[in-house]
Amino acid sequence: MKKRVSSCWLLPGLALVLFTSCRKDDYPCDCKPENLVATVSVFADGLNNPRGLRFGPDGMLYVAEGGIGGTHSTIGQCVQVPDGVGPVKGSKTGSRISRINPGGHRTTFVDNLPSSTTAFGEVSGVSDVTFMDNTMYAIFAGAGCSHGVPSIPNEVIKINPDRSWNPVANLSQFLMSHPVANPEADDFEPDGDWYSMIAVGNYFYAIEPNHGELDRIAKNGTISRVADISATQGHVVPTVLAYRDGNFYVGNLNTFPITNTSSIYKITPSGHVSVVATGFSTILGLAFDKLGGLFILQNTTGNPFPTPGTGTIVRLDPGGTRMTLVTGLSLPTGMTFGPDDNLYVSNWGFGKPPGGGEILKIGLTCLKKGKNYKD
Repeated sequence: MKKRVSSCWLLPGLALVLFTSCRKDDYPCDCKPENLVATVSVFADGLNNPRGLRFGPDGMLYVAEGGIGGTHSTIGQCVQVPDGVGPVKGSKTGSRISRINPGGHRTTFVDNLPSSTTAFGEVSGVSDVTFMDNTMYAIFAGAGCSHGVPSIPNEVIKINPDRSWNPVANLSQFLMSHPVANPEADDFEPDGDWYSMIAVGNYFYAIEPNHGELDRIAKNGTISRVADISATQGHVVPTVLAYRDGNFYVGNLNTFPITNTSSIYKITPSGHVSVVATGFSTILGLAFDKLGGLFILQNTTGNPFPTPGTGTIVRLDPGGTRMTLVTGLSLPTGMTFGPDDNLYVSNWGFGKPPGGGEILKIGLTCLKKGKNYKD
């Protein structure tokens, strides 16, 4: 991905934004629009660059953390990330996966995972977690020789019951042996910068932003490409992935400076890529609700570079209507629905010192009736 700003600002007040419509195919019309609000609260704190997050079968929230970066250099050992973004320095033990209970208490679930730091201070490590057959899997973004971690590639890993882990699929190797059509030379990362992974059926599907591709990963380690996004869309930096009704939906970060031209793409199982909506900004989270509405997490709006206090959540309903639900987020980097139908967001996903990241809980409530908007 292109260069990000890494600075520390105070968190401004988070806005409570009223919905502006209520239709039979959208929200229940027995709740007047002026009574329907999004409420934002801090659910958990003390995280190190939180990224992708997912509720497990045990009802706990698991958070992939970019970690604290590293200091080990591999200059002279392998191809480096180009100057400006690179050289990248790494650590085999700088990242972790946290578990958060329903009361918001954080504990470390898996520790000593790889993490790396770019030349301008951006930290990457574990980027996402997901579950298949009640087992946790995770994906690395901050590993590989080009990230200063020569002994561990970017890969999908399986978390064992004793919290040890085993490699499943070598993503670094796949990228190097299967180049995309239109790689971006200015910030090319040989090991990739994997951001989002989901489980569909018996396979994992992962998005790689730097090369620009959607790949399928089997539990036996076999990797195949679903779509080379760069071939038709260029270097749009696809980041996040959702699945609904047999198709994949992808949001993109885009390059900097920010121009509010990020899009939602639909990718069919055969790999056909099409744009379904555009005019968004720095998309780093996607989540469908039970009504088919797509919630879109924007890291920064109204500014040319990442800026705290300007992140938003927009809902795109199936008919194309957009509603801004939440404003005032600070550098959010991930979003998921919980079993309670509330949204959970990784806030301060970068730009804060270790321990400065947090998880926000966003409730969608009809105040007059005191019930969830989906009821």
